[in-house]
Amino acid sequence: MGMDFSSLRTLISRYCAGEENCVDTRTVYIGHKEPPPGAEAFIQQRFPDNRIVSSKYTFWNFIPKNMFEQFRRVANFYFLIIFLVQLIIDTPTSPVTSGLPLFFVIIVTAIKQGYEDWLRHKADKAVNQCLVQVVQHGKLSRKHSRKLTVGDVVYVKEDESFPCDLILLSSSRDDGTCYVTTASLDGESSHKTYHAVQDTKAYKTEEEVNCIHATIDCEQPQPDLYKFRGNINIYMGNEPVSRSLASQNLLLRGATLKNTEYIYGVAIYTGMETKMALNYQSKSQKRSAVEKSMNAYLVVYLCILISKAVINTALKYVWQADPNRDEPWYNEKTESERQRHVLIRAFTDFLAFMVLFNYIIPVSMYVTVEMQKFLGSYFIMWDDEMFDEELGERAVVNTSDLNEELGQVEYVFTDKTGTLTENNMEFIECCVDGNVYVPHIICNGQVMPGAAGIDMIDTSPGPEAREREELFFRALCLCHTVQVKEEETVDGIKHGIHQGKSSSFYISSSPDEVALVEGMKRLGFTYLRLKEGQMEILNREDEIERFELLEVLTFDSVRRRMSVIVRSSTGELYLFCKGADSSIFPRVVSGKVEQIKARVERNAVEGLRTLCVAYRRLSPEQYEQVCHLLTRAKLEFQDQDKLVAEAYDLIERDLILLGATAVEDRLQEKAADTIESLHKAGMKVWVLTGDKMETAAATCYASKLFRRSTQILELTTKRTEEQSLHDVLFELSRTVLRHYGSMTCDASSGLSSEYIDYGLIIDGATLSAVMRPSQEDSNSGNYKEIFLEICRNCSAVLCCRMAPLQKAQIVKMIKSSKEHPITLAVGDGANDVSMILEAHVGIGIMGKEGRQAVRNSDYAIPKFKHLKKMLLVHGHYYYIRISELVQYFFYKNVCFIFPQFLYQFFCGFSQQPLYDTAYLTLYNISFTSLPILLYSLMEQHINIDILKKEPTLYRDIAKNSLLTWPIFIYWTVLGVYDAIVMFFGVYFLFDNTTFTSNGQMFGNWTFGTLVFTVLVFTVTFKLVLDTHYWTWINHFVIWGSLVFFVVFSLLWGGIIWPFLNYQRMYYVFMQMLSSGPAWLSIILLITASLLPDVVKKVFWRALWPTNTERIQAKRRCLASEPSTIFMLSQTSSRISF
Repeated sequence: MGMDFSSLRTLISRYCAGEENCVDTRTVYIGHKEPPPGAEAFIQQRFPDNRIVSSKYTFWNFIPKNMFEQFRRVANFYFLIIFLVQLIIDTPTSPVTSGLPLFFVIIVTAIKQGYEDWLRHKADKAVNQCLVQVVQHGKLSRKHSRKLTVGDVVYVKEDESFPCDLILLSSSRDDGTCYVTTASLDGESSHKTYHAVQDTKAYKTEEEVNCIHATIDCEQPQPDLYKFRGNINIYMGNEPVSRSLASQNLLLRGATLKNTEYIYGVAIYTGMETKMALNYQSKSQKRSAVEKSMNAYLVVYLCILISKAVINTALKYVWQADPNRDEPWYNEKTESERQRHVLIRAFTDFLAFMVLFNYIIPVSMYVTVEMQKFLGSYFIMWDDEMFDEELGERAVVNTSDLNEELGQVEYVFTDKTGTLTENNMEFIECCVDGNVYVPHIICNGQVMPGAAGIDMIDTSPGPEAREREELFFRALCLCHTVQVKEEETVDGIKHGIHQGKSSSFYISSSPDEVALVEGMKRLGFTYLRLKEGQMEILNREDEIERFELLEVLTFDSVRRRMSVIVRSSTGELYLFCKGADSSIFPRVVSGKVEQIKARVERNAVEGLRTLCVAYRRLSPEQYEQVCHLLTRAKLEFQDQDKLVAEAYDLIERDLILLGATAVEDRLQEKAADTIESLHKAGMKVWVLTGDKMETAAATCYASKLFRRSTQILELTTKRTEEQSLHDVLFELSRTVLRHYGSMTCDASSGLSSEYIDYGLIIDGATLSAVMRPSQEDSNSGNYKEIFLEICRNCSAVLCCRMAPLQKAQIVKMIKSSKEHPITLAVGDGANDVSMILEAHVGIGIMGKEGRQAVRNSDYAIPKFKHLKKMLLVHGHYYYIRISELVQYFFYKNVCFIFPQFLYQFFCGFSQQPLYDTAYLTLYNISFTSLPILLYSLMEQHINIDILKKEPTLYRDIAKNSLLTWPIFIYWTVLGVYDAIVMFFGVYFLFDNTTFTSNGQMFGNWTFGTLVFTVLVFTVTFKLVLDTHYWTWINHFVIWGSLVFFVVFSLLWGGIIWPFLNYQRMYYVFMQMLSSGPAWLSIILLITASLLPDVVKKVFWRALWPTNTERIQAKRRCLASEPSTIFMLSQTSSRISF
């Protein structure tokens, strides 16, 4: 038959839906060549082309898809239903009153989203149409990027980006390596080394590459940028040669080729299956506390609306119980109306009342809130104080939905390395067998000025000790992934190792490694290069030593160590290993462990980052076993990561300890001041780090997280080994609760002398035990609750030896505690992404550990010190502004609709509208929308400088204090009071029907217009009374809105508009203004409406002033220069904050 049973089995397994191979793996045929007969079944799989689609809509689906998405919002759907009701039944108001605002919002949103999508289409087209070079029939040919398919062999030149995900087959370098920058993917600008397949790296020309006959079995696409596994089967003879593939063989779309003339690679993931495209997906939506409050208020107002409609419907039928009222002589019913069932009539009337009162829930509030958040976010991005000149970076807002949440933070979770510290490593010392070596400071690969000689503290070791010393230096020169850049500049920045000499320098993705290699250079051992698999170092005698690099056991956060296996020029085999002390000491069988451990602990207490170095000599037989272990693990497709980790664990054993290094990671500028300010603002700061306890604790003291007076409570593995976890937890709980009743904390001045300041230190292992579900043992208790109770009474917590997932677990635990506090997580590395995504607000630091934290965060800042202004100033302002906006919107709509409700009692519940259709439509769109929008963008109730100097003011707005139910009820009652004053004030004035000088009576439209005029002026003046920060823009918008209302009313009633069938407002406004009593009533009613709120504020501030109000009272006495939030330059249109 030509197909053996194995081939048939492969074929069946690939096409059976239940088989894992069908889901988990794919086979790629390089150059689309079929495998040799009998090798395996050739199944041409279907893969997507290389077209990138970042757009959301197409020309055909834009309208239905966009409409569906917009009407999924409850508010939009609600107003659509109201509009349809107005169309279907006879309602008191025109469908235009609901339809125009709704469709205005829908159309504006659709235009905005359509334009954004058109830009995405344009960008996609530019990417998809660019030309790439492909090897076809032994020659290079050009094709559009979108036409690339899986299996194509692609040719890429230096400084070009990879058009899809490629497996590296060969490069212009003899050793088959190439250098790549992945800045567009993860922000890391360092040059990373990638390796070609060992058996294809010699193929340098198109003809040679075209001769490659191979297949690749690899995993299906997944978004993790740093994980890849697969095998390549190369058909060179009778038996195929199988090699494992890993992430160092995979070139990702979007990365750029550097310092390599060209490469050949085979496309394995294309288009929307590339890792870059899979990372397009958005994060889960976060909702702010203000948004939740707003939704709760909407439910209340919806209940008020329904109750109003029910009451009016019931009263209408009570009123119409008298036949003379139900069917007066001038308005007799038709026969069909008489025959309609009473329930149908009641339901129709209920819907009509719903339509009449529906303006109590304003559709424009959603638009205003969205605009306020979107425009307000630019103040963070434009803030010059949050610009870092060193990085050339500004703060970035990735989502504007959480601006106000910055003013509600109760817990701050921060990483240590790169967040509190600079991640700028200085080599301090190394210890070899108890002998300490201290060179002059080497900072991140650059020798500091004046570091010409070597200052070493040692005890003149003997020959044997000197041999071990040199072995230690060689170990650090060989056990790393540092690259040597020979050229003068990288991306236009000059670097140099030698003073005034050669312009080579070290580059690495880890600043620790650069600092260590530079430290060794200052101590006489210089790492030169990796060439053709040979690592070259220059020893103290200026002799070049060569070591063949055989294996690299890469670093990972679980093992916390890395190793290399090298062969010296004399043929000796060495395993050199470096890593954290906790991962090295248990694997050591000899060496001066106690002396080195004492030095490590001493350095850790001083806040230095320590690494231990060990080695092991390998015999040829042992090396063969190592090779066999690694090869078998890497070729195993299922559970490859687990098997490789187990192989590493078996290899890195029976080590001989050589020594340890100490590197300092300096504290960031103003980090201590920032943490102190956050404490004063009432926030609890937790440091979550993977560092050892002593190092992290020293940093916490330096950053003022812990003070010298802080009583430290330890919940660590060391302590739980001495006592049971149960006993330790209950002992700590008793300690903190003993003083709980006597704890006093003065809100204005911070911690009083009676307050006992507790700080807790916990490590990852103990945290795992605490988080583990409690057993059925009654003595075990609920550890999690006890732990939370201890943490609540600690001003600061340090969690050390944390895995990334544990960081997220801690944040989630605090989030879900009974108080449901608002949490903020800040970090700079990939290991911080999980907690950044978990917290209510995630902030990324633009550090040196890549941009993954920045890409996954809600906000990004250049340095930790900028967190102070972001929370204490921007967060404070955002919360004050949006809380006023939300309350004011509900207030002005109560003022607007309650007179309509009262009016029904005087018109026989006939659903007669009080206001004209134009006023109903434009009240929320034009007459009252701009002043509150501008207020919500510009209000500064307190000067910026005072907010920074007085962090305790942040406590005044904590726990959503301005959107509590009592304040909401106050605003609602105030709105009802104002509505009653307006309606009955005008009603009693109308009691004298001869209101005009000529004896002419006013009609119902004049009555409604007078109420509406008082309403517009009252709600605008209410905002004027609440405004503390005035600029010419405030004046222009507030007084301009009132002028626009007057001018519109004059034009609307002063001209006969040809497009109107009837014009009930003709001359109404002008006739009203011609009346002296009308003018007097407007002034009196505005004053009467605003007076209670003014009186309440005066008495409240005099009797129970908040810290904020005390500062406002003293503001005039302050000599500080007023700050400018919104400065418009005549020479520049740029807005600076």
